Amino acid sequence: MNLMDVLVWGGIATVVMTAVLEGAMYVGWTRMSLPFILGTIFTGDRRKAAFLGAGIHLVNGYAFAFGYAAAFQSLHAASWWIGTLLGAAHATVVLVLMPYLPSVHPRMATEHDGPGARRALQPPGFFALNYGHRTPLFGLVSHLIYGAIIGTFYHVV
Repeated sequence: MNLMDVLVWGGIATVVMTAVLEGAMYVGWTRMSLPFILGTIFTGDRRKAAFLGAGIHLVNGYAFAFGYAAAFQSLHAASWWIGTLLGAAHATVVLVLMPYLPSVHPRMATEHDGPGARRALQPPGFFALNYGHRTPLFGLVSHLIYGAIIGTFYHVV
């Protein structure tokens, strides 16, 4: 495995993916912030949650970069289109699993119980559509970009 490529391009791909997702949120195309959702798993302080979540999201990005690199190594090839296909699979799994997030997130309401004093975050719903009808699109696009970056610049050893 090419460790340097995983560390460099995994980090860059994660930052770009996060910028696409957060940019879409800031212009009103979605209301989902994965760093915020991740951070609120560990703290109820909204300011700390965004910062903590960004770090967790970066660590997750590196973990997935190792998975992508393992796939490239097993295929003996890496390219933008292989990375994009992996990104599509990655996004699909994330979006399909989003409705189950309230069952493990201590501060997220459920579809059935609604918000409360401790569980104030809105549940994502099917394909995270509760965060806006464009959310699945930006979830997919950001993961396609992530995969394309790693696939383009990763060198199989």
